Amino acid sequence: RQQKWRSSVSTQAKMPPCDFVPEKYESYPYERMQKIREQHIAPSLRTYYKKPLLLHQGHMQWLFDHEGRRYLDLFAGIVTVSVGHCHPKVTMATRKQLARLWHTTNIYMYPAIHEYAEKLTSVFPDPLKVVYLTNSGSEANDLAMFMARLHTRNFDIICLRGGYHGGSPYTMGLTSLTPYKHGVANGFGCTTTMLPDVFRGPWGGSHCRDSPVQTVRKCSCTEGACLAKDQYIEQFKDTLNTSVPKTVAGFIAEPMQGVNGAVQYPRNFLKEAYQLIRERGGLCISDEVQTGFGRTGSHFWGFQTHGVVPDIVTLAKGIGNGFPMAAVVTTKEIASSLAQNLHFNTFGGNPLACVVGAAVLDAIEEDGLQKNSEDVGTYMLLELAKLRDKFEVVGDVRGKGLMIGVEMVTDKDSRRPLPAEEINQIWEDCKDMGVLIGRGGLYSQTFRIKPPMCITKRDVDFAVEVFHTALQRHVERAA
Repeated sequence: RQQKWRSSVSTQAKMPPCDFVPEKYESYPYERMQKIREQHIAPSLRTYYKKPLLLHQGHMQWLFDHEGRRYLDLFAGIVTVSVGHCHPKVTMATRKQLARLWHTTNIYMYPAIHEYAEKLTSVFPDPLKVVYLTNSGSEANDLAMFMARLHTRNFDIICLRGGYHGGSPYTMGLTSLTPYKHGVANGFGCTTTMLPDVFRGPWGGSHCRDSPVQTVRKCSCTEGACLAKDQYIEQFKDTLNTSVPKTVAGFIAEPMQGVNGAVQYPRNFLKEAYQLIRERGGLCISDEVQTGFGRTGSHFWGFQTHGVVPDIVTLAKGIGNGFPMAAVVTTKEIASSLAQNLHFNTFGGNPLACVVGAAVLDAIEEDGLQKNSEDVGTYMLLELAKLRDKFEVVGDVRGKGLMIGVEMVTDKDSRRPLPAEEINQIWEDCKDMGVLIGRGGLYSQTFRIKPPMCITKRDVDFAVEVFHTALQRHVERAA
């Protein structure tokens, strides 16, 4: 039986019911797990919370710890569990394939890779119809950089400050957040440019974003014009004119920044940036590792929300609902550049991965999860915006669909990040009341809400009430 659990923090919010009963936990005691962690697991793999959670089982939007406590998962294994923990359709398809064929390499033909390649590319616009399957987002972005350089015969790649594109030595040059940087040579040929952040950046107003919630900054733009977008494009041109050669290999951007806390650009910024890059012979890469597969609600891919078609698209995380797989999707012409010599991936596109990927696509369609992302995400954004209007420390609420950021500040005028110890306590209180959320931003000042796409409005009501209680407690502590 599931253990009854009462939070140490009192809340009026009632956790929505769940019929699922987790199996009894039968592994090592918590203390032994902690010891193993300290002695045998690399210290760079850090844990969340003062007392790290020992998670035992998952079911759709719910996680259960070793004592049977249930949590609403609003971070989805860092935006990775797209259709729900242990989704029955994906689990069933995986079990069948496990008994049939796990692995042979792609030097042979087998049904799964061909069926999946056709299914995956069918949800992309022309001419993005060729896929190269890999195992992780870092690996996919690594390959995208390599393809852009091979195809254009140029070297320099431009990326946005605040972007996260992976932790491999190659992609570390594109990842523009100090905590992920290491003091060794990396990033040769990668140039950062100003992030068009309409909340924290020098320019921004109340009409810039493709979001149900805008910033509280005032705006003097006329109909159809965006002064912030124009200023950020001038900065982009300045980078092109001063920091790179006349021809470049490419430009990479997330349609909405993930690790940096769901940062959105002004409308039409990407469209104009793409045009400037193409004028200089470069390719445009859209990193859809977090924004893809219907998460933004209005569209299946994040780039579609900007009205652009990139030359290369990278996918990971939600592609496999937690199974380690990733992909690069591009044109036949660009993919052919890689075929001049051997480029081989042992596990990429193995039968198991392809079956999982296909089952995820089926679940998104059959469960109506893109529409759910739009409906539930919009509802959540509007509910969170009420908290922004009520609490001075909630500086910004932003996002689209179920890709949401809540940026915490000391006050709305200065927009200074709320100190870490204060954010930590709000975050811990939410966990103690049964809601798991992520963290992001340069100062770890933004709460990242990117749940499995199966969550309901009832779940949202519970989560927002918990967050409200945590904010209220913060105000009381400050007083």
